[in-house]
Amino acid sequence: MQHANQHRRVVRFGVFEADLAARELRRNGVKVHLQDQPFLFLEALIERPGEVVTREELRQRLWAGDTFVDFDNCLNTAMNKIREALGDASEHPIFVQTLPRRGYRFIAPIDPSENGQKAKDQLQPGTVETAPKVTRNRAMLMGGLAILGAVVMLFGALVGLDVDGLRGRLWGGTTTPRVRSLAVLPLANLSNDPAQEYFTDGMTDALITELSQISALKVISRTSVVQYKKTDKSLPQIARELDVDAVVEGTVQHSGDRVRITAQLIQGTTDKHIWASSYERSMQDVLSLQGEIANEIAEEIRVKVTPQEKLRMTHVRPINLNAVEDYLQGRYHYQKAKDMGSHRGIERAHEAELNQAVAFFKRAVAEDPNYAPAYIGMGEVWGVPSSFPYPPNSMAQPAREALKKALAIDPDLAEAYVDLGRIDYRYWNWSALEFEAKHAIELNPNLASAHDLYAAFLLVMNRVDEAMEEAERTRALDPGTDRVAWVFYCRHQFDRFNEMKRSDVERHAFGAMAHFDLGHGYQHAHMYKEAVEEWEEAMSGFGYDELAEDLRRGYGANGFEGAVREWVAGLETLSRQGEVVHPDLMAYLYAVLGEKDRAFAWFEKSMEMHSSGSSVFTIDPDDDPLRSDPRFADLLRRVGLSP
Repeated sequence: MQHANQHRRVVRFGVFEADLAARELRRNGVKVHLQDQPFLFLEALIERPGEVVTREELRQRLWAGDTFVDFDNCLNTAMNKIREALGDASEHPIFVQTLPRRGYRFIAPIDPSENGQKAKDQLQPGTVETAPKVTRNRAMLMGGLAILGAVVMLFGALVGLDVDGLRGRLWGGTTTPRVRSLAVLPLANLSNDPAQEYFTDGMTDALITELSQISALKVISRTSVVQYKKTDKSLPQIARELDVDAVVEGTVQHSGDRVRITAQLIQGTTDKHIWASSYERSMQDVLSLQGEIANEIAEEIRVKVTPQEKLRMTHVRPINLNAVEDYLQGRYHYQKAKDMGSHRGIERAHEAELNQAVAFFKRAVAEDPNYAPAYIGMGEVWGVPSSFPYPPNSMAQPAREALKKALAIDPDLAEAYVDLGRIDYRYWNWSALEFEAKHAIELNPNLASAHDLYAAFLLVMNRVDEAMEEAERTRALDPGTDRVAWVFYCRHQFDRFNEMKRSDVERHAFGAMAHFDLGHGYQHAHMYKEAVEEWEEAMSGFGYDELAEDLRRGYGANGFEGAVREWVAGLETLSRQGEVVHPDLMAYLYAVLGEKDRAFAWFEKSMEMHSSGSSVFTIDPDDDPLRSDPRFADLLRRVGLSP
């Protein structure tokens, strides 16, 4: 009697399964309506996952040669129905990728298992071994079993260790590419409402934060990935620029109380899709969703997650939705303020954005007094320099209190320790700063700002080699940072500093500030004409065209010294008119001119304002002309540093 193979072919991907025999598509076991033609289209794609199925191949398979149809229109219609059924988006697909003028590719991972399949070697009815045959071959059988047992044990060991990717090849798929570093690109807002951009940005930040808690994984910071928002660069190019193994991209759609997030993990070098999934949750569950996504990515790439890290990613505390909304709005306005730069004339707009941010943070804690992130937001605005460098001294204490409230609610918030450390940097509390920087790194080894803060501390302590190591760690997590350049500067390696700053200028990083910094480097390298040219660019970029003209006029009349004299005279005029003039710059320019009394007078103003300059007296080359003066040793003692 012949037995036909009755098992049904079922292909699983994500939350979907396609029953190819019944031509049914199901989502979490519930049937999804999909007509025959689109289903056959989908079947053609999932039979060849990861491969390009050309439009011509689809035409031959779906439409007979003698059938007249508007092929392009039918194909596009079928594709739209597939995307609608899968909830896929052509701009950011997680299931089917469109290759213009070529065809389509199924990019989601396929579950290799198939339900209901019987073992091929199952005995058929009537095939019974006789006892005499077993008896005659007992010795041979026992010897064979012993050999077989040894082979099975060796085979199992090799598979368990995944030697040379053996496990993946044996289980009918390729091994997951090794991923030990990744970048989360800004998620795309699919809500068709620009006002929802704050929410999408917040979801991006939350996912970066969750992934960065995995110490075995290098995760690029937000400040380096935000430049790729709406970029036309290819993913392999982005991966090369950020020096990562893989990239996460996705979409957010927020409507009412529902949030839909798609995410996909893509190998950087090959543009190959490693993992993809989509999620739909209520707003009440949306923050815990980021930890779920991070955990799934970690499992997919088989990166080590410690029990403590897993606990933090899966820990869910009750949230007040209004508090979350207000907090995300606050972060959005705070980021807008930081992105404004230091251009003259935008002070009021900058202050307005900061005030908006604080107002939203205050609303968040009014809604939920135990919502720690909102306290961190207030602490940052009040205590940490953004575009304009010196928050009023009167705000330092409120900033500390807000940050300490955040830590009282959650003692493991690394960001709060970083912000406290930045305040202590300005107020010369060196022992507290060292603890805060180190502890932040312990809590989150992927937090670039924590490594940057520790590098700054090490520079102040004149531990320059250690500072370079920490600066390199910072740059690995945040390739856009310039801390490495400043370590070269403090080492008097101005050729290396100038090389890095020229690169910043070429790639338009740091705006006018890159020209300003490069001018300093050229001055120390005795490239005076080039220094003046860079300072002219910087002054124009900051909105001070009259100062740029002062530099040009002074250089034309009396060379480098003439340029500096005209520049500092113009700055003195602005100061008398009530404009903010950086005291560290004035002290530096007077030191260059050899006018020590005026340099120290401006250093006193720097001390009063608690500017960053007074924190680096020990190693800043700008202070070299003043080090032999007894007044400089007194400055060092006053900021808690040894002469």
